[in-house]
Amino acid sequence: MRTKPVPVNTREILALERTKLANERTLLAYIRASLYLLLGGLALLQLQEFKQIQWLGYVALVICVCFLAIGISRFILLKRRLYKWNKILFVDTLSDPTTENESVDSKENE
Repeated sequence: MRTKPVPVNTREILALERTKLANERTLLAYIRASLYLLLGGLALLQLQEFKQIQWLGYVALVICVCFLAIGISRFILLKRRLYKWNKILFVDTLSDPTTENESVDSKENE
C-alpha cells in the first residue's frame, strides 16, 4: 500500500528515466560500432596479399577513434543536461508541504 501520494510530475520523471536509458544504449551502440571498425581495420592491416587496400585499414582505425570520441562526448553532454532536469524535477517532488508551511510562517514572523 502506498503511504505517500504520487508526485504530480510522475510522467516527466519517468520520461527522464527513459531518456537516461536511451542515452546509455546509444553510448553502447557507439562503442560497438567503434569496436567493429577497430577489428575491421586491424584485419585489413594484417592482409599481406592486398597491400593496395592497406590504407583502408588506417582509415577504419581513424574513424574508430572518431566514433568513440563522438559517442563519449554526446553521452557526457546529454548526461549533464539530464542532471539539470533531474534537479529541477526532484526539487518539486521532494518539497514537503509541512516544511513549506513552516517556511511561510517563519517569513511572516520576520
